[in-house]
Amino acid sequence: MGFDAVGAVVVWSAVTLGCYLMSRKIYRRWPNWWLMPLAITPMLVGVVLVGFGVPYARYIAGTRWLVWMLGPATVAFAIPIYDQRRLALRHWRVLALGMVAGSVTAIGSSWVLASMVGIDGVLRLSLLPRSISTPFAMDLSAAIGGVPELTSVFVIVTGVMGAVIGEVALARMPTGSTLAGGAMFGVGAHAAGTAHAQRLDPTVAALSGMTMVLTGVLNVVASPLIRLVVG
Repeated sequence: MGFDAVGAVVVWSAVTLGCYLMSRKIYRRWPNWWLMPLAITPMLVGVVLVGFGVPYARYIAGTRWLVWMLGPATVAFAIPIYDQRRLALRHWRVLALGMVAGSVTAIGSSWVLASMVGIDGVLRLSLLPRSISTPFAMDLSAAIGGVPELTSVFVIVTGVMGAVIGEVALARMPTGSTLAGGAMFGVGAHAAGTAHAQRLDPTVAALSGMTMVLTGVLNVVASPLIRLVVG
């Protein structure tokens, strides 16, 4: 790696992490859904890139290690899976059905809505994995012929909107619907929903993390079938 490449890694990693820390401070001061770090950080980074006229290819070359870190970070969700193992084993049929139904609904609705508005080709394929967490979504996108980087944008938008809708839905659920709430956040809003659920109910957040990871694994394992269907 040459000096220029090392400099790009240092500079753009610092910009990204700085924008993230700034967005966290903003969110802690004004905890509104539209100020979530997952939504604000890409916008701040985008402003910097546009302001300095930096192409995306140069930026991603300097921050690829951060994308790579998404995998190990997702592995950390093994902790809530272990913590909730008894509940998962007791309700594994319902959870499995919910994950399959949620995945089919997300992919199917993405395909139908994209077709209705005239989106097809690579763009439509990139949209399909929008309802699973980023590392799984990027792998699935590549497997079915989409653009992983574009998929990650759709994942962020879906996650933020899912977290907001999930909070409203959770407030309207009957008391004791912890399992349903966790599955809803995990399957529908992945990491953004899980992070948001942590502010609402730690048990719901733990179940959300568990279903998020298992749904991601399910989709990646099923990628040959998904490619066959959408191909």
